Amino acid sequence: MAFRLGVDVGGTFTDLFCVNDEDGRQFRVKTPTTPADPSEGVMTGVQRICETAGISPSALRNILHGTTVATNAVLESKGARVGLITTQGFGQILHLARSQTPGPLAGWIIMIKPDPPASLEDTREAVERMDARGDTVVAVDRAQVEAIVHDLVKSGVESLTVGLINSYVDGRHEKEIGDIVEALYPGFPVTLSSDVVPEFREYERTLTACMNSYVRPTVQQYVRRLEEGLRGIGATADLNILRSDAGLMTTREAAQNPIYGVLSGPSGGVAGALYVATRAGYPNILTFDMGGTSTDVALCQNGEPTIGRDTTIGQFRVKVPSVNVHTVGAGGGSIAHVPQLTGALRVGPQSAGAEPGPAAYGKGGDAPTVTDANVVLGHLPPRLLGGEMALDVDAARAAVQTIGDAMGLSLEQAAEGILAIVNENMAGALRLVSVQRGHDPRAFALVAFGGAGPLHANAMAKLMGSYPVIVPPSPGLLCAIGDLVADFRNEFAQTHIRLVKDADAGNVAGILDDLGARAKAWMEGEGIAASEQRITYVADMRYHLQGYEIPVPIEAAALRSGCLAGLAGDFDALHEQLYGFKMDDAESEIVNLRAIGFGLAPKIELPTAEPVPGDGAGAIVEQHAIVFEGEHVSTSIYDRGALKPGDRFAGPAIVTEFDSTTVVLPGFTAEVDRHFNILINPTAGATA
Repeated sequence: MAFRLGVDVGGTFTDLFCVNDEDGRQFRVKTPTTPADPSEGVMTGVQRICETAGISPSALRNILHGTTVATNAVLESKGARVGLITTQGFGQILHLARSQTPGPLAGWIIMIKPDPPASLEDTREAVERMDARGDTVVAVDRAQVEAIVHDLVKSGVESLTVGLINSYVDGRHEKEIGDIVEALYPGFPVTLSSDVVPEFREYERTLTACMNSYVRPTVQQYVRRLEEGLRGIGATADLNILRSDAGLMTTREAAQNPIYGVLSGPSGGVAGALYVATRAGYPNILTFDMGGTSTDVALCQNGEPTIGRDTTIGQFRVKVPSVNVHTVGAGGGSIAHVPQLTGALRVGPQSAGAEPGPAAYGKGGDAPTVTDANVVLGHLPPRLLGGEMALDVDAARAAVQTIGDAMGLSLEQAAEGILAIVNENMAGALRLVSVQRGHDPRAFALVAFGGAGPLHANAMAKLMGSYPVIVPPSPGLLCAIGDLVADFRNEFAQTHIRLVKDADAGNVAGILDDLGARAKAWMEGEGIAASEQRITYVADMRYHLQGYEIPVPIEAAALRSGCLAGLAGDFDALHEQLYGFKMDDAESEIVNLRAIGFGLAPKIELPTAEPVPGDGAGAIVEQHAIVFEGEHVSTSIYDRGALKPGDRFAGPAIVTEFDSTTVVLPGFTAEVDRHFNILINPTAGATA
């Protein structure tokens, strides 16, 4: 038997989804996340899902894992002490940084500048210099480098970064220093900036390399504990980690360059949502992943995720490819409060997390949360996880009543106010990834997942005009499913700054061919069959003298015929879409060229069935009076497991399942499609 397992570690729960490739059987488990050591929660989940499936851990062939270990190390400032070796005269590179300061007006007055990942005390300048053409101006002084390496290691740094001027052109000086460190201290963790980001801009390259060193020991320890734990229970499966760009990488790569997986967790949800939506015939989607601690949103177009060239982690912007996910501190555990200064209701970003969690969890929490508000209104049933977890309704009511007392509102008014505020917070995030980037949200479906996503998705769609709402089967486990459908992915880049009018098409094609050859060699090294290999090409472009670039897809074959004419037009169109204008009197410029290698992984086969028209009456398990817009409305409660493709029913309705609950508002209709997705649309003629 061939079993594959997807594992996603969230802020509240660790989700596991296992599939048997031979007969399509699927198994699901949710287990509490263990923040102190996430590997403990993962191991607990692996053992539970193997028991559920009736197999031994040795039957697992692949384990695909999305993790937030690197992210948490940065956000909680629990990374390693990093030593930086840079070119003589550039010791202040991380402190000079960029001139941007946070808004709004006069934001610089109150700005507290963050400490960089490598302090001045732990920075040393190496005697060496390379020019912008890659020629050696000053050779590496090996004796001097040996002395500063000894000095740094003896001072107590836990990892080293080598970030030299112009190393993006040629990294041989960095490699020479890396070899010196290895000779002096075998196995000591060293990051070379030319390996992590072989692109121009010294600050971004050095910062990204230092952030890699900052999280590297933490991730290495996590991967080692996880692999040892799996071996200890007899699991011999290949373990792969999800990258920030929704691709897969080996544990070897994850331990060496963990910065590539700093947004590993959220990218799994995007991969899973896109897989589900494209199968259902919706290639343009907004993803809405609401968990216990935060909500992640993203936009996908034409069946592809939107990949950015950099991402923000905490207060730092690092240059790694990642799915354009925007995160807000709004989740089921977000705490509602009324500041004395304003007397206005606020929700989040503080969260009750997994421990103690919302008051309804019965673990000692007493702060009013979004989950408690849903319990009070009846949107959330009193039992979760298929009956495994009972909710304390009285505790939820008592917690939410504190908000009512503070604002002079009834219990139910307070609960509806909490939901209204958190919904607006999340809608703001959806507008950021759509409207603010030149997209009309009404042209996109909304895919809802995460434990709390389907609870709020219909309300989100009302605010955004995005239909249909797509609620896939097992929405609380979609990030784990996304791990299972991800492909291997890696990028290979070279800076090549030329005005389009001055660029030589043959030269550009030659660079892309070289990058493509590197991508192919990487895929072959990973054991990916030739039939499963795919390579795409991108040019990062800007208008001459601009400071930021836009990635533009490029056809290498067209360049071999000597044609660059269409590239400037493609860039103009993208610029106009994103910013609302194009500059007809400005020259377009190529900045970076890159090849992206994809190793196609086998996809899981989710169940399908031909729709048979029905009203879903057989799936109704009970009837309750539930609060919608201040009114108690008789509402049918459906068991999702009993719904069949073709079933169609009007709201208000509540659909319950093992890992999530879906709310269908009055004025809307839900229908189950052939893939067992619930599609929610406005009812014809209704005023929703």
